[in-house]
Amino acid sequence: MTLDPHATVNPGSVVTITRRTVLTGGAALAAVGAEPLLAAAQEKTHRTVSGAAPVTLRVNGQRREMVLDVRVTVLDALREHLHLTGSKKGCDQGQCGACTVQIDGERVLSCLTLAVAAQGKHIETIEGLAGKDGRLHPMQQAFIDQDAFQCGYCTPGQIMSAVACVREGHAKTDADIQEYMSGNLCRCAAYPKIVAAIKQARDRMEPT
Repeated sequence: MTLDPHATVNPGSVVTITRRTVLTGGAALAAVGAEPLLAAAQEKTHRTVSGAAPVTLRVNGQRREMVLDVRVTVLDALREHLHLTGSKKGCDQGQCGACTVQIDGERVLSCLTLAVAAQGKHIETIEGLAGKDGRLHPMQQAFIDQDAFQCGYCTPGQIMSAVACVREGHAKTDADIQEYMSGNLCRCAAYPKIVAAIKQARDRMEPT
């Protein structure tokens, strides 16, 4: 039997009260009384942790304004909010390089970079690498010519990193390329063809 705090007891009736009845009824009353306090605490926690802020990013030469949670990464801003899905989410821990983009000309792991920290900087993704006339970037063309991809999942990150590798002057030898591209993993192991593609593009890219 449970004790209803709102029930009316008729005079003369017998009510059996046990220890379990008292505990159950007391717990129910405590829960009802705590509901407003719990709701207020949850609302305060939500406001504190999930703060949103206006964020302005320059992506592939375009100004993009959004309101984002301050914890949103550049990768999630690109994929989930701007629908630029070329940059891939692989490990989401900065280990595979599939999310590589360039920020102010430097390769960056977008899964580890907060969007709010990239404001005022130029973000270049695989979608913005080709020319305005649609002609492929020399590195994109080289990856096709050298068959430097199989499943293609890592390819956008490989290409963005490879372009930066050449611009940094780290593509002079096979050993240099292997060293400075080591942060980009290829699950299909197309590494020799990736090296060949970078060497082809290196000779066709305009010096910066």
